[in-house]
Amino acid sequence: MSTTPHHVVVVGASLAGLSTARALRGQGFTGQVTVIGDEVHRPYDRPPLSKEFLASIADQLELSLEADGEDLDVTWRLGERASSLQHRPDGGATIHLQDGGTVSADRVVIATGASARCGIPGLGLPGVHLLRTLDDAVRLRRDLHDAVASGRPVVVVGGGFIGSEVAATASQLGCRVTLVVPDDVPLRAALGPYADAVADLHAAHDVTVRANARVQAVRGGAAGLEVILESGDQIPAATVVVGIGAVPAVGWLADSGIDLGTGAEAVRCDEHGATNLEGVYAVGDCAAWHSPGLGYHYQIEHWTSAKERGAVVAARLLDAERIPTCRPPYVWSDLYGKKLQLAGYRDLADHPPGPEHTLDSGSIGDGSFTAVFRRSGDPVAVLSLDQPRQFAAVRRRLVSVAVPTPAEGASA
Repeated sequence: MSTTPHHVVVVGASLAGLSTARALRGQGFTGQVTVIGDEVHRPYDRPPLSKEFLASIADQLELSLEADGEDLDVTWRLGERASSLQHRPDGGATIHLQDGGTVSADRVVIATGASARCGIPGLGLPGVHLLRTLDDAVRLRRDLHDAVASGRPVVVVGGGFIGSEVAATASQLGCRVTLVVPDDVPLRAALGPYADAVADLHAAHDVTVRANARVQAVRGGAAGLEVILESGDQIPAATVVVGIGAVPAVGWLADSGIDLGTGAEAVRCDEHGATNLEGVYAVGDCAAWHSPGLGYHYQIEHWTSAKERGAVVAARLLDAERIPTCRPPYVWSDLYGKKLQLAGYRDLADHPPGPEHTLDSGSIGDGSFTAVFRRSGDPVAVLSLDQPRQFAAVRRRLVSVAVPTPAEGASA
């Protein structure tokens, strides 16, 4: 499809959607742009929701992703949820909305992100929280500050970044916190042996970690909430935060004909965000782009990629002569005043992941280190805690390499 589009619809009004709209205008598109978002809020920054926003006592913390005075000449349709996508034979699609309305365009960008995983009975009880949206964070912030005042316990369920961030924030507020994780320490799946340093941080700040534990349900009672473990143990709580991962928000695409992989995992795209449907693209947490280096589709659920890949989609959509290059994925977290950073593809390393092969400076025991993962001697990934300068120096030198893979569709 090489004709210049007249109307682009972006479904999703968070970072990936805004970045795409901004890139379209920045690359010279003068046609109509419509952005559909299921929340009533203008685009806002999500990473602070589990950190600074929860800790703040002000009614408002500056979260806007739009610059002061920025006007992209976009039609915003906020508080409207897409219910289905009907591909048009000539390219593009018609978006059907839950309220019965429709929006048609000759190019469509899907940027609906992800929603919090809901797999535990009791999530609807008062005092039990998910954390994905600004409204979620407002409710949770109120309960955490109440828990500080009352001295009643807080239980955080989840061994990933959100669980550790909320546990750290609640602890620093003054809450009594228990963190329930499925592995021996938090973030083991993400950080491998270097997760021991995060466990030490939690211990140093009096967060109780219930390791190798899985939650069966959350139950309400006269004395408050109880978190029921599969072992039968019961943990009392005034507030429970469930952070057990996220799932791509692609259910509304079930009958669209778009390629969602083997189990409606994410929208599968080429290396520039184009889907199998002509004139339809996807970006952000809801998308799995093909990686020429890895040889398979790879979902990246990180802020930096959502921000940068909008420009790639815009260039592909507009048939630009030059398409921006995607940088290696990057994720960061702030825990107890220390910055945890990870960039690149550790799967590309041609050596074991242990510290004896990767530790470049510092030590796990000291809670300050930089680990470098290499292939043929070149850095392909870097992980650090409390060493931002060393991290930045290695990140600038990361290389992209192509390696043969035995199976298309694998997940990293």
